[in-house]
Amino acid sequence: MCGRFVSSSSAERIAEYFGASFDPQTTLPDNFNTAPTNDVYGVVAGPDGQPTLQVFHWGLVPVWAKDIKIGSKMINARAETVAEKPAFKSVFKKHRVIIPMDGFYEWQQGSEGAVMTKAGKPAKQPMFIHRLDGEPLAVAGLWTTWRDKTAGADAPWLHSCTIITTSANATMAPVHDRMPVLLPPSVWQEWLDPGNNDLTALQGLLVPAPDNLLTMHKVSTDVNNVRNKGAELIDPLG
Repeated sequence: MCGRFVSSSSAERIAEYFGASFDPQTTLPDNFNTAPTNDVYGVVAGPDGQPTLQVFHWGLVPVWAKDIKIGSKMINARAETVAEKPAFKSVFKKHRVIIPMDGFYEWQQGSEGAVMTKAGKPAKQPMFIHRLDGEPLAVAGLWTTWRDKTAGADAPWLHSCTIITTSANATMAPVHDRMPVLLPPSVWQEWLDPGNNDLTALQGLLVPAPDNLLTMHKVSTDVNNVRNKGAELIDPLG
C-alpha cells in the first residue's frame, strides 16, 4: 500500500528531470504529506507523444463511476492483477502515467518498548523512504478522465490517477509487504507510450525496486495527521 508521499519538487524541476513540457499556470504547492484525494503531478504522453506534466486527482475515478467518492477507494492498484481487474484493465492498455515523488511514508508495526495505543497495542512508527541519491522517484501509475453526467454536457473533466504497488524488496520488507513500483529511466518511454499494447511486457516492468536504491528513517507521528503539510515532517526523529 502507498497512502502518503512527499511532493516538494517544483514543476520546473520535475519537468526538467523527466524531459517533459508543462504549463507554468498549472502548478501545485509543496506538500510533504500528500494524501488520497489531493491533487498530484503526473507525467503522461502528450498528443505529440512527448512527455508532459499534468495535474491529477489522486484516487482513480473510472468513467462508469456515479460520483467522485469511489476514488478514495482506488488509490492503489496491485501489479499482479492490474491487467485483470475491471476498474484497471482498460486504462492499463493506454492510460499509463509516472507519478513523481520525493519520497513516501510507510508505517512499521510497533515493537517491544514502543509507545502503546489506547487499545494496548504498540503504536506504529512512521518511516520516510526515499532514494539514497536524493533523486525523485518515478512511480508507475494509471490515469483516466471522468465527468459528472448529471451536471450537463458542459461539466468539466476530472483527471484522476492511481499508484501501482508490488511486493516489497529487501529494504522495505521489515516495514511493509508492499511498495510502489519505481520505474528506471530506461523504461519511461516504453511505459508512457499509449501505442504500446504489449501488456505482458508492460506487466513485466512492475517489479520491486533494487535493494540498494532506497533508504529510510523514522519521523514524527505528526505525519499521521493529513492537515500537517510542512517540511519538518521528513526530519529524522530525534
